[in-house]
Amino acid sequence: MRIINIHEAKTHLSRLVENAANGEIFMIAKAGRPLVKVVPLDAGTQEVRRIGFLKGRISVPDDFDRMDLQELSSFSEPR
Repeated sequence: MRIINIHEAKTHLSRLVENAANGEIFMIAKAGRPLVKVVPLDAGTQEVRRIGFLKGRISVPDDFDRMDLQELSSFSEPR
């Protein structure tokens, strides 16, 4: 990821905004220390997925992962 000094960012703001709008992601740094990450607006944010969020809402049968030969072969036979 490209890191741009804050002085350069001020000088070339229009070009950098256009680059970001076209999908480029970069960081702006001050004194060599990254301060912000610039991403296009349509990059979106991923929803945080929580492990176990359905606990208590669904039940899984004890034999969920057990299939006999007849059940398994039914998947490979044409209907």
